[in-house]
Amino acid sequence: MAESKARKTATEPAAKQAVTSAAKPDVKPDVKQAAKPDVKATAKPTAKAAAKPPAKPRKPESHLAMVRRARRINRELAELYPYAHPELDFENPFQLLVATVLSAQTTDLRVNQTTPALFAKYPTPEDMAAANPEELEEVIRPTGFFRNKAKALIGLSTALRDEFGGEVPGRLADLVTLPGVGRKTANVVLGNAFGVPGITVDTHFGRLARRFGWTTEEDPVKVELAVAEIFPKSEWTMLSHRVVFHGRRICHSQKPACGACPIAPLCPAYGEGELDPEKARKLLKYEMGGQPGQRLKPPSDFPGEAAARADAAAHQGRVADLGVDA
Repeated sequence: MAESKARKTATEPAAKQAVTSAAKPDVKPDVKQAAKPDVKATAKPTAKAAAKPPAKPRKPESHLAMVRRARRINRELAELYPYAHPELDFENPFQLLVATVLSAQTTDLRVNQTTPALFAKYPTPEDMAAANPEELEEVIRPTGFFRNKAKALIGLSTALRDEFGGEVPGRLADLVTLPGVGRKTANVVLGNAFGVPGITVDTHFGRLARRFGWTTEEDPVKVELAVAEIFPKSEWTMLSHRVVFHGRRICHSQKPACGACPIAPLCPAYGEGELDPEKARKLLKYEMGGQPGQRLKPPSDFPGEAAARADAAAHQGRVADLGVDA
């Protein structure tokens, strides 16, 4: 009897456990594993996907489409900056050559503030070739890197005196032989002192050429050659001025004013800078921001401060006409 009772006591928990394991797992664990994860895995991503649809991939641009867009950008810039010009003050090829060498790593305004005293003291290549290095350094000190620049100025002046009869040559091959003169400086002189078409690839031009999708090259010479294939030769000099003007006034290096840019619809890099129109307008420089440009003695055909400000006012209308969000 005791043995039977013990056997019954031992088997009851096993029977209860069997019933529990047969009933409960069929309901609760399955519901938890089948229902709860499904809600998390499907409901939330679906809502998120509905709120932010995946962006459509951009179609690659053909070379022909890029060329057409590039030439349209040039036309728009010509309307935006009809007065584009070199922003260095000069009266002859020698002054332009010297001013361009001095403009490295400084502003054109700083050069324009320095060159009157410089050319009063050294008006010709012969005078500058005979300059005392320390005295020349002191005159050009405000432009920075004055020791290297003084060495280059004395060297190029000596070469002009000894090899070119005291005259600035009008050929690229000759200009680049002068100390401190590369293709950029040579093209500035050729295009603006001799009327020979040239593309000036400074930091502004190179930056915008890449932002506009005209090239991916970093080397200035490769940028020059790539852009030269896109535009007719007759446009090279003025194209350079327009692009540099735009880079200095609107399409800045660190914070471009995308929200105030009239050519934004044509620019693949739109959105890299400030998009809010009001904030973007505060980033505009020189006449676009209501201030004069960098020249102290602008050319006679320059429209002047009043016309530049009127153009800046008309700038807002062009932004609206081109469909930029306001």
